Amino acid sequence: MSFAPDAARGLRLIFVRGLSLQARLGVYPHEKAAPQRVVVGVELAVEDDAAPAGIGADDLRRVVDYERVVKAARATAASGHTLLVETLAERIAEAALSDSRVLRARVTVEKPDAFPDAASVGVMIERTRR
Repeated sequence: MSFAPDAARGLRLIFVRGLSLQARLGVYPHEKAAPQRVVVGVELAVEDDAAPAGIGADDLRRVVDYERVVKAARATAASGHTLLVETLAERIAEAALSDSRVLRARVTVEKPDAFPDAASVGVMIERTRR
């Protein structure tokens, strides 16, 4: 399930899919001993100043830069040990919501190597601007 752009409401969708990171994440001793691979997805509902029918200025300053979203997710994952995937996802969402144009953030954090017989386990959270 994903957010959808909505011209009538002046919203666009910014996303990052399949961002593979190393993170110190988990409650078990082997998870605390070494980083593990996590896969992060971020979807942001963002104010679209050109909606519903215009074309905005071709200027990076007027949009939410997904490179900044990626860098924030990387920094959050690298910031130290986190016990819960939920906490990591919430921190990534909080970083995305620090841009005032971001109205909603949905973040997934997956642990693809947690179980040999499962493709992935993880969490998806959603946060909104207060």
